[in-house]
Amino acid sequence: MNNNIKYIGLLIVIILFGIFSLPKIYERVANSDIKDSNRLNTNQRLSYLTISDEKRKAPDFVLTNQDSILISNDDMLGKVYVLEFFFTRCPDICIEMNKNMKSLDEQLGDSNDFGIISITIDPKNDTPYILKKYSEALDIKSQNWHFLTGEKDYIYELANIGFNIYANQNADFAGGFEHQGYFALIDKDGYIRSRRDSFGNPIMYYLGINDINASMQGTDMLSYDIKKLINE
Repeated sequence: MNNNIKYIGLLIVIILFGIFSLPKIYERVANSDIKDSNRLNTNQRLSYLTISDEKRKAPDFVLTNQDSILISNDDMLGKVYVLEFFFTRCPDICIEMNKNMKSLDEQLGDSNDFGIISITIDPKNDTPYILKKYSEALDIKSQNWHFLTGEKDYIYELANIGFNIYANQNADFAGGFEHQGYFALIDKDGYIRSRRDSFGNPIMYYLGINDINASMQGTDMLSYDIKKLINE
C-alpha cells in the first residue's frame, strides 16, 4: 500500500513538471533559445586573459625563422597573429594542426595585418634549413608566417611557463614528443585574446585539431575572431 502511494506521488510530480515545464521548453525551441556550450557567441567582444586584474600580454620571445632571420614578439606588433608549438617530424596532430593553420593562411595570408608563428619543440632536428623545406612544402601565402627554432630549454620555458601550453620530450609518444594542440590568438598590441564559453569563462586557447563532437571548430572560430581583431 505504501509503495502504491509513493508511485502515485511520483506520477503526480512528473505530470506537474510536464504541465509547467514543457511549454517553456517548446517555446525556447521555437525561438532558438537553446545554448550549445560548443557553439560560442560570435557577437561577443573577445576577452583578455587577466592575472590579478591585469591584461596578460604574450610573453617575449626572440627566435630564428626559416630564413635564418631573428624574429621577436615586437616584430608582430601591429599584426593579429596565431601561435602554435609543433615539430616537423610529428606523425599525428601536427599534420592536422598545420592543415588547419594553412586554411587560415589561405583566407587571410594576403593581409599584412595578419601573421602566424609556428615554434618547433624539436629544435635539434628542426634547423632553419628543415623549417624552410617544411614551409615550402606547405606552399604558404603569407609573408608573415614564421617557423621558429632556437635553444630547447628556452623554447620549453616559453611553451610551458610563458604560454602555459604543454610541450615535452617523451619517447612513449609518436615522434618522441608530446604537446597540446592549441592555437593562441594575439592582438595587434600583443595581448592574448579569446572567446568566452556559454558559462562566461574565457576559453584561453583555440583547439587546433578538429573535434567531431563540436558544432563549431576552433579554426572556424579563429577565422571569425582574427577578422574581428583586425578591424578593431
